[in-house]
Parts: sequence; C-alpha cells; structure tokens
Amino acid sequence: MSITRSASVVERRSPARLGDRIFSTTAMTAGVIIMVALGAVFVFLAVQGAQGFHTDRSVYEPAAHNFWTYAAKLLFGTTLAAVLAMIIAVPFAIGLALFISHYAPRRLAVPVAYVIDLLAAVPSVVYGLWGARSLASAAQPVQRWLGDHLGWFPLFSGQVSATGRTILVAAVVLAIMILPITTAICREVFQQTPRLLEEAALGLGATRWEMIRMAVFPHARSGMVAGVMLGLGRALGETMAVAMVLSASPLVTLKVLTSDNPATIASNIAANYNSEDNRIQTVLIATGLVLFVFTFLVNFAARLIVARSERKLA
Repeated sequence: MSITRSASVVERRSPARLGDRIFSTTAMTAGVIIMVALGAVFVFLAVQGAQGFHTDRSVYEPAAHNFWTYAAKLLFGTTLAAVLAMIIAVPFAIGLALFISHYAPRRLAVPVAYVIDLLAAVPSVVYGLWGARSLASAAQPVQRWLGDHLGWFPLFSGQVSATGRTILVAAVVLAIMILPITTAICREVFQQTPRLLEEAALGLGATRWEMIRMAVFPHARSGMVAGVMLGLGRALGETMAVAMVLSASPLVTLKVLTSDNPATIASNIAANYNSEDNRIQTVLIATGLVLFVFTFLVNFAARLIVARSERKLA
C-alpha cells in the first residue's frame, strides 16, 4: 500500500519537475544567447574599429591631438546629457511610482500607469521632432530667464541660444524618454514591499511618508538602483532624438544654454555614419566601442553598489 502511494506521489510531482527543468533550460538558454550577442557586438566593434584608434587626426577633427582626445570630448557630451536627463527624470519617476503604488486610488492609478507606460512606445524620431520643432521654441523664454537670473552659475552662463536648441532641451527630451522604464521598475518594486512591514510601521504611529521612508525605500533600494541604471543606459545610448535637437560638435563646455553644444557619441555616429570615407567609418566604430565599454563599466559599478547596499541591509 505504501509503495503504491509513493508511486502516485512521484507521478504527481514529475510534471512539476519537468516544468521546472523546461523553465530552467529556457532561462539558461536565453541568458547564454544574450551573453553571446553582447560578445559578438564587442568583437565586431573591436575588429572593425581597431584601425580607428590610429587614424590620422585630420580625418575626424584637426583640433584633436589624437583619437583619445576626440573620444573624450564625445564621451563628455554623452555623460553631460545623460546626467542632466537623470537629474530631471529620477525625481519625477520616483514620485510617479509612489503616487501610483501608494497614494492614488485604483481608478486613477491604473490609467496614469497606462499613460506612463505608453510613453515607451513612442519612437525616438517623434521625440526628436517634438524637441526640435516645439519644445526648443517653447523653452526659449525659460532659458532666457535662467540666463538672466542664474547666469552667475557656470551651467547657465554665456549667450543664450537664439533657437533654443540647446543641450538642456536635449536633456529634457531624454528625461521624458527614460521616464517610463524608470517609473515602471520603481512602481513594481514599491508594490512588492511586504504588506506586513507597511502595516507594522503604520501601527507604530508612523505617517504614510515615514512608512515609505522606513519600510518601502529600504526594501526597494536595489530595484530603484536597477531602474535608474536602465534609464541611464537608455540616455547614454540614445541617438536620433539628440541628433535632431542639437547642432553639436566635439567640444567640452558646461554651458547648457548656448548654441555651442557638446556632441554625444551616439548622435555623432548618426550624423556621420553615411560618410564615404572608410577611415571615418572606422573612427565612428571605435567611438562606439568606447561607448560600449563605458556603459558596461557604469552598469558594473551600479551592480557593486546594489550588492553592497543589500549586504548592509541584511
């Protein structure tokens, strides 16, 4: 009797184990494919762009001492635009995520979340057209006000652009583009906070904000960092929107309101990729490799920060 019962238990469990094996195999296969794809991209950039590191400087910019000076200027513009976008987007993303998950009634939270997620479906070229045609002219009075009243600050110094197409406008466009993904991830991790932790904090007399600060944020810290890093990766690699908003060139400047705007690596590639000179093509591929490595290092540093914060929390 016991043998028959044990056999029936094994038969009931075997489909579940088969499902686990299928899921595990599928997940591992997907992970391997992603790693192979990333490795293939790296190999392509390294092989095709190897000559770009030694190309004569007169090919891409006579003012640059060598390739690394040229790439450093582009990397500076890329970092500046991405950091400005994150400064604008992250507070809005966290605030929207908290509003949807903990403050808004369900009948309001669902449509707001749907609209925010819908922003991710808008093509980059549409954002670029909107930024160049509408936002630049609409933001010109604001930029002029910033230049008149905050011109003593290095970011807002210099002659304000007459067209309004500045790196500040490009950063605003990037902020809107990265808002959906950062908001969505923060919203999900906020909603995964154990209900008992929230109720315990409220039961001890904490206000809703104190409950969020002491219970929700510590539990969701790693997810918030992940959302911010995904948004940063989108901002670092965005091409068309920045290229359509800015008329940029490789230079280093912290002035975000002038017509002299630093170019990003992605926008520079988009602006010059159709050149018939193969030497320029190799230089562009080499700058793409620089961007690839830089993005990898940024994400690797973020993972270290997340792991350290999780150990401290534990």
